[in-house]
Amino acid sequence: VKGLTGKVFSPVSGSRSSKTFKPKKNIPEGSHQYELLKHAEATLGSGNLRQAVMLPEGEDLNEWIAVNTVDFFNQINMLYGTITEFCTEVSCPVMSAGPRYEYHWADGTNIKKPIKCSAPKYIDYLMTWVQDQLDDETLFPSKIGVPFPKNFMSVAKTILKRLFRVYAHIYHQHFDSVMRLQEEAHLNTSFKHFIFFVQEFNLIDRRELAPLQELIEKLGSKDR
Repeated sequence: VKGLTGKVFSPVSGSRSSKTFKPKKNIPEGSHQYELLKHAEATLGSGNLRQAVMLPEGEDLNEWIAVNTVDFFNQINMLYGTITEFCTEVSCPVMSAGPRYEYHWADGTNIKKPIKCSAPKYIDYLMTWVQDQLDDETLFPSKIGVPFPKNFMSVAKTILKRLFRVYAHIYHQHFDSVMRLQEEAHLNTSFKHFIFFVQEFNLIDRRELAPLQELIEKLGSKDR
């Protein structure tokens, strides 16, 4: 699995399906979306995450949300890629975020009725589904001048709501592994960026964020 930083993680054979996640093909250099991504990276470098998530002056909200959604997909893909060997059918027979929250998979087309499945299977379904949405030019147009569809915002909200569940699973079930790998600073920064972004544009219902509410409050209070 190749992340934005160019690191390659090869999931341990047998620990999950042989189909590895391919992150979204890179945003093409020279495109306006590439410039937006560079802007996002530059403002992130300043260290002020609240400011970094704000819509740049004169930019299209849909395009800003699209670029950041692709970026979060790549980040989560990479973070999960570091712990796949610990997230198995045996260790995680259900997709959960602690004892009170369990997720069942449905995508509305191939699987209409929610099914109970292991965390690695659920995350495989989820990331493949997100990949398909991001690769759909009618939903995420990469060419200048091609308009976003009317339902773009609701699609983006569903993608981000589901990506949150991967963070929630990692924090609740695999944080000890993250710490052993010394990845916690990377995970916390990525999650804080994600949370500030969805809060700025009101993209995820507060109830959906409940599994990590304490952490979200802690991250927010540090920044005030």
